[in-house]
Amino acid sequence: MLLQAFFDVFQFNVIGILILGVISGIAIGSLPGLTATMGVALLLPLTFGMSAVTGVLLLIGIYFGAIYGGSISAILINTPGTPSAAATTMDGYPLAQQGHAKKALMVSTISSGVGGTISVFFLIFFAPILADWALEFSAAESFALAIFGLSIITSIAGESMVKGLITGVAGLLIATMGLDPVSGFPRFTFGEVNLMNGLNFIPVMIGLFAASEAFKSMESINFQDKVKVTLNKAGLKWPEFKRIIPTILRSTGLGTFIGMIPAAGGDVASFVSYNEAKRFSKKPEEFGKGALEGISAPEAANNATTGGAMIPLLTLGIPGDAVTAVLLGAFLVQGLQPGPLLFQNHGEVVYALFIGMILANLLIIICGLSGIRLFVKVLDVPKKYLTPTILVLCVIGSYALNNNFFDVWVMMISGIVGYFMQRYGFPASPVILALILGPMAESNLRRALVMSEGSYSIFFTRPIACTLIILAILTLFTPLFRYLWNNHKKRKANSEAI
Repeated sequence: MLLQAFFDVFQFNVIGILILGVISGIAIGSLPGLTATMGVALLLPLTFGMSAVTGVLLLIGIYFGAIYGGSISAILINTPGTPSAAATTMDGYPLAQQGHAKKALMVSTISSGVGGTISVFFLIFFAPILADWALEFSAAESFALAIFGLSIITSIAGESMVKGLITGVAGLLIATMGLDPVSGFPRFTFGEVNLMNGLNFIPVMIGLFAASEAFKSMESINFQDKVKVTLNKAGLKWPEFKRIIPTILRSTGLGTFIGMIPAAGGDVASFVSYNEAKRFSKKPEEFGKGALEGISAPEAANNATTGGAMIPLLTLGIPGDAVTAVLLGAFLVQGLQPGPLLFQNHGEVVYALFIGMILANLLIIICGLSGIRLFVKVLDVPKKYLTPTILVLCVIGSYALNNNFFDVWVMMISGIVGYFMQRYGFPASPVILALILGPMAESNLRRALVMSEGSYSIFFTRPIACTLIILAILTLFTPLFRYLWNNHKKRKANSEAI
């Protein structure tokens, strides 16, 4: 079956389709608002006349490429192309502003390709075991995971932990808008039909990151303030790559694990991995100022979720995220029923997909590294042209989500709020994290309490949930204790100096 799979994949038309899928995915991912889910869903009809291997590999190429593509705009113009690239802006954009855009893009490309490739090997060798482990996640474990994710707000708060917590709480309050997850009763909708499903976090993200940056650049739009990039000398050096290898491996493991959990996805994995990279770093004070680990961690993690999300899809027929839900439809259209019998009845197709996934990640590295010279040309565009272009992309991306102009207004208002947040030192990342994880935490908390008949012991009697809650508490208070300890040492040093 393995030999047959090699023969099926290494054909001119299949390789060409896979390259087309990866390049299309990178383009889709780099445009704000055009998510991987949207790209796969839009191009799904093109696969109806293709063979099973060719059609599914086209969609997988788009999927993998789009997850990586989000980092390009995140690094160059502080605009996450996809939600999973939001964490990449925190160190990618500052590094690009220092004149090291090529280095930042190289770290992102290599981390994405390596993380995605290793996650596919996890899928090949450990799929049944990991799928059984993922089944242990009930509402209690999902709630604990969401709380663990929310606890990293203290790590991504920037220079002021208080301001980070304020924006995080504001995000949680906004996340309560919409229908109650259990009773279906509308909350804080103010009679507006468009708020029945709550605020879509993607227009909010586009506004807080992209539109606010465009508004800020309008202050000096007549000045040509380009970032000078030395393409021949500013690349990633071998000692720097060796330094980030542990971060890539650790983040890949986290991303693969989180990718297996339904409704978690790359956005959760990228923030969690960013926090763990900062926790393990010998120089955590460099994070937020252009740390290479701050780029490699989220990019390795969000690309590793692609292989992780395929594990429950292929072994159990359960989608791991929104994109694999669309891929499930693609499998069914091709007459393939994902699940245990897929390996038994269509083993050659499964092996061909495994080989194709590895090739897709290798193509990401090849296309990404060879395209860096083209990507960084964005920094040469004068502000008077780049700023309106960013705003146009913001409008198009927000409107394209639901073909609803209400999302454009949400984006614009978020952009204005984000502009003033930048001006007064309030970080935007905690808001996005809260909007992503808030509904997940609330719905799973309510479901878990229904399962336990109102007893909170369910969160402490189940080992995985208890472990995650303990980790959340440690993550939440460790930066606070470190802050207090550093202040104590400063006061002690000042008193001794006097």
